[in-house]
Amino acid sequence: MQLETNPRLHQCESIRAARLSSVVTLQLTESELSMSTRNPIRLMSMLIPLAAGAFVFPGVTPAMAEPHDTPPPSAKSISSLHSLGSLGPLTDLAIQRLLVSDQVAASKFGTGKPVDDPAREQQELDGVRQRAVALGIAPAATVQFFQDQINASKVVQTGLLQQWTEHPDQAPTTRPDLGQIRQQLDELTTEILHELASTQAIRHQAPSCDVQLWVASLSGLILNHLDALHRHALAVALGSVCSPA
Repeated sequence: MQLETNPRLHQCESIRAARLSSVVTLQLTESELSMSTRNPIRLMSMLIPLAAGAFVFPGVTPAMAEPHDTPPPSAKSISSLHSLGSLGPLTDLAIQRLLVSDQVAASKFGTGKPVDDPAREQQELDGVRQRAVALGIAPAATVQFFQDQINASKVVQTGLLQQWTEHPDQAPTTRPDLGQIRQQLDELTTEILHELASTQAIRHQAPSCDVQLWVASLSGLILNHLDALHRHALAVALGSVCSPA
């Protein structure tokens, strides 16, 4: 999954990561973020300087987080603060699902199990399509959203498995139970479906949806201290949030 990038792009990514890290550690403390969520203008003044640097360039896929990156929080330690805006709850669920992907990767590490699981994926998408019809939301758009979640999970799994193979000292020392992990994913699927239903109107409104998504995703990645790998995966996961009616 390692993609070659030219030196200029690599330098820009390093600058963006450094900028994000410095703001998180020096400015966006938990207490200040809590205060800022009650003062949107203040928070936006913090977020705007990061807008150009929080996400990777389109088409540039970091194979994994750099070894010195701060590890992302586990699914159990996701920030108690919430992403901002109308799409904040949906973004938070997507982030939770990404962090569960860390556990999926840990359950597969050293077992030889592939990242791809076509039968499981198709089963999930078929079930999502049926439930979307029952909830009165567009089946095709819903299936696409969950396909994005699956693809984002693969980004995380592939990146972490490569990182742990190349840096065994960073590898997990325990193997989570995949059955329990799938139960978590099933529960998240139900929550995501209901959130897709409740945000259906805003997601079909351009450019309002794009603005709401920008605020939600940027605040979400900062609040959860996502590293380069997980930031890229989040961009993949939210790729089809805003869709035409």
